[in-house]
Amino acid sequence: MTGDVAVGVSNAGTRQVATGATAFRIASLTKACTSTALVLTMRERGIPLDTAVRELLADLDWRADPGITVEHLLGQVSGLRESVDAATAAALGDGPDALTEAARLVAGAGNDRAPGTRWSYYNGNYFLAGAILAALHDAPFETAVRRTLLDPWHLSRTTFETPGDAVTGWDGDTQLPHTAYPRARRPSGGLWSCVPDLLTFGERLIADDVLVKTIRGPRTRPDDPMTYGLGWAVGPHGQLYLNGRLPGYRAAMLLVPEREHVSVVLANQQDALPAAARLLSDLQRPLTGDDLADAIDGFAA
Repeated sequence: MTGDVAVGVSNAGTRQVATGATAFRIASLTKACTSTALVLTMRERGIPLDTAVRELLADLDWRADPGITVEHLLGQVSGLRESVDAATAAALGDGPDALTEAARLVAGAGNDRAPGTRWSYYNGNYFLAGAILAALHDAPFETAVRRTLLDPWHLSRTTFETPGDAVTGWDGDTQLPHTAYPRARRPSGGLWSCVPDLLTFGERLIADDVLVKTIRGPRTRPDDPMTYGLGWAVGPHGQLYLNGRLPGYRAAMLLVPEREHVSVVLANQQDALPAAARLLSDLQRPLTGDDLADAIDGFAA
């Protein structure tokens, strides 16, 4: 069996990194970046998170519930009909309007339930969130993320383009070729990154008390399958965690804000997630007393 694993831990800014800055696909860890960029943008412009989405994307043919807000999208509680799958989004191509067209399809599909009544993990929420970020910056989504998050936070190795040193993914003993990630899906899972950048991302996030309080406030109900904030699952002691899965890659990340703890595992082997989840859980357990291995492994990405 072949594969590389990169691990990093930051405790109060003191780092231990098991590897260098090798680039891995981080899959749904991208959602945390999209969410943070949009929250920062709206905060800077004085736009409340409970603003209706159709006010910010007025050009779409809006057939979904008019009460859907930005925080409903980021919290995965919009109730949108989950009709725009990966293949549909990929078929939109990689032109400059691909994300707008994906958002149009999501908005035109309507709702299955009222906003705020049930958590359900749906990438379409983040297609709309990415389109909002692009619209607020009057720029492509990728540019908006770079302008708002990647450049100001010095995440210089985090990119939507395949880096020259990107590791190859593996499924058991089978090497998987690099494939393009559809542009319409980029807000939900398109980034490449490395352990040092993700540690910086976590450190910068938890250093902003207002930002981390906003992001980890639960948007879910007690009977939902998990507690979820804005782009992150929320643990019993306020931990933030998530995982990402793409063919050939697994990624997982965990924050304990009050203890200034950030930990990250990146792997280019499809069966690596259970071990990665156990490692992250073990790293935070002395700080919280919680066993989160099953929760991290079972996260819905």
